[in-house]
Amino acid sequence: MKDIIRILIVDDSPLIQRILVNMFEGVPGFRVVGQARDGEEAVQMAARLRPDVITMDIRLPHMDGLEATRRIMSTTPTPIVVVANSIYEADMNIAFNAIAAGALTVVEKSRGLEPADYDAVCDQLVTTVRLMSEVQVVTRWPTRSKKQEVRDDLYSTSDAPQFPIGLIAMAASTGGPGVLRQILGGLPVDLGIPVVIVQHITQGFTQGFARWLDSVIPLRVALAKNGESVAPGRVLIAPDDVHMTLTAGGIVRLEESPPVNGLRPSATRLFESVAKIYGPTAVGVVLTGMGDDGVDGLEALRQAGGRVMAQSEESCVVFGMPKVAIERGIVNQVLTPGEIAQALVNLNGNRKQGA
Repeated sequence: MKDIIRILIVDDSPLIQRILVNMFEGVPGFRVVGQARDGEEAVQMAARLRPDVITMDIRLPHMDGLEATRRIMSTTPTPIVVVANSIYEADMNIAFNAIAAGALTVVEKSRGLEPADYDAVCDQLVTTVRLMSEVQVVTRWPTRSKKQEVRDDLYSTSDAPQFPIGLIAMAASTGGPGVLRQILGGLPVDLGIPVVIVQHITQGFTQGFARWLDSVIPLRVALAKNGESVAPGRVLIAPDDVHMTLTAGGIVRLEESPPVNGLRPSATRLFESVAKIYGPTAVGVVLTGMGDDGVDGLEALRQAGGRVMAQSEESCVVFGMPKVAIERGIVNQVLTPGEIAQALVNLNGNRKQGA
């Protein structure tokens, strides 16, 4: 952990700038080294000041937060925390596009100056910035990435599961939105397999994340509802502050039971229920993120005969959750996001052939 975390604040509002400066400078271990009023200034100051973390507003003059993020990540890679308003869908779309461009996470902008509101936002922002300051980000080139080589060997022949795949369950945290967009965007619109996801994200942004993902991939995406059934080609995301599990027949159950290791929803709770109901017909996928959420549940899934995929270290924003799963010895394959998508496409093809 750094002794002093150097922060660049990007916001066009002098009032919000002052609030953020007061938040950080009121906590030991933080120093605001610069304040940018627009995206162009943010790019220039990031290169000159080399801050440890940037807090990025998304609605900026001259150049918005999305374009500023793209340019910073291609010239001066820096951990970026997007500060957005969760009540405006357009703001959330820009925020999630910024995350797909390389920003690490999103936090909510204060809705007022009441003490309770201020304290809650301050605690969340300070905690998030402290955690993100430890993330080693890499250059994101603005050009289109090279086309992924199609690998027909991923679950296409003798290594394919013995049973038709009945469910895909995924878990992600920091860096997850962009990776999920890449993986799910590579799946066919006629995918014959249901998908369920736990994505850890700031409370208040889960609905916006689901709507954004639904708008950028061919599959249908929605927040899960208690009592509904999973369906082929449909992606269900765990809502804020409840555990999502599955019961017999693929029925969703949302629970307010205690958090697991401080987390609710918990990917472990989801994977454990998937192991019990789907067993060898399930595929579990663990993606970029801090900590070890989901690993205990993936172990149960593997013991039940299910398949486990983990995202590769070089493609992770944070190689935490996948690393723990790999070290536990429960992972069948370690793959890049493009390879995960291809493996799932092949599984879908095998499922159709076996139908």
